[in-house]
Amino acid sequence: MSSPRPFLLCDVFAARLGAGNGLAVVLDGTHLSTEQMQAFAAYINQSETTFVLPPTHAGASYRIRIFTPASELPFAGHPSVGSAHAVLEAGLAQARNGELVQECAAGLLPLRVIGEGAARVISVRAPRGHLLPSSETAIALLPAALQGMRLGELPPALINNGPLWWCVPLADEAAVRSLQPAQADIAALNFATQSVGFAVFAKADAGEYQLVVRAFCPADNIPEDPVTGSANAAIAAYLHQCGALAPIGNPYTASQGRELGRDGLVQVRVDDEGEVWIGGKTQMVINGTMDWESRERA
Repeated sequence: MSSPRPFLLCDVFAARLGAGNGLAVVLDGTHLSTEQMQAFAAYINQSETTFVLPPTHAGASYRIRIFTPASELPFAGHPSVGSAHAVLEAGLAQARNGELVQECAAGLLPLRVIGEGAARVISVRAPRGHLLPSSETAIALLPAALQGMRLGELPPALINNGPLWWCVPLADEAAVRSLQPAQADIAALNFATQSVGFAVFAKADAGEYQLVVRAFCPADNIPEDPVTGSANAAIAAYLHQCGALAPIGNPYTASQGRELGRDGLVQVRVDDEGEVWIGGKTQMVINGTMDWESRERA
């Protein structure tokens, strides 16, 4: 008979409880099948659920697998930051000189750790984002997905940084905040281009943050994701490649989730090599156990 597994719920990119984006972390995912992991992620119904596993590479501090309620992802930002915080709190890994190395399907990703507990800030270096050419299908479907949007100066772009993200600059902060997206048309575009989501952004008016972001993932049954690390990394990669970071600043802070009452803050930096780092704080909400295998024995 299997033993209950340690399980956490936390808020990532959150300065306080109830902000940021929720994450489920199973601290011992050993001997769970892919099907069991996916079924539990669908059941717990967070934006993502991670399963911590022993690393397979000597240079890794730990390994994780990342699942949305519908599919497995090679990389995602808030699961990387939140899982790192969880393994540190659980004593499953120790930062060396303020650094960890996460193993995931996207490879070995370095993380930087500053501080302790709820004040700890963890940043992960996202996989390098690449601009993908638009297919004929995407060109045909994009206008419907963009309906009702006041667009910015840069064109919409599809960025691959592990997952594929549509990055769409809008005219200003009000255009992002007030947007009522065409969810069915965005889902059709996501399915056709095998992209995980559709992120809109604009330079912000406020002093606390410099960019405002919203991310929609209707193809994964997530109409709007509260705070999305990989989307923020894709946006930063796109802005860097376009030479458009200067008006925003580097580093900068992005605001996301306010429309859902989650008010997350993502710290973003593009280093001298053009690599994007995303980070923030994590708040622990629930610390308990799960016994998913009992469901199958019942």
